[in-house]
Amino acid sequence: MLKGYQKKFLRGLAHSLKPVVIIGQGGLSDTVIRSVDEALNSHELIKVKFNEFKEKDQKIDITERIEKKTGCKIAGMIGHTAIFYRKHTDPGKRKINVPEKKEE
Repeated sequence: MLKGYQKKFLRGLAHSLKPVVIIGQGGLSDTVIRSVDEALNSHELIKVKFNEFKEKDQKIDITERIEKKTGCKIAGMIGHTAIFYRKHTDPGKRKINVPEKKEE
């Protein structure tokens, strides 16, 4: 579970990123899940854009399913774009150091 300050840190890093996965009218297929998983493996922090799903409840449902199936955490949702983070399993390939304690 990400804490508030960690989400804020990740949202700041994601600001300049472009969406790498776009969820269209096909919804959340196995191919989309695989794309999200591969993108998380190579980038750790990604944006996913919702093209067809504009209702907040639909977006929340899809983001929760993505979290469950890929083991990532949502760092935030801005408009129709969700930001996901998953720490790389190989410490040598980690690009992002999420702060563990809030700086006072």
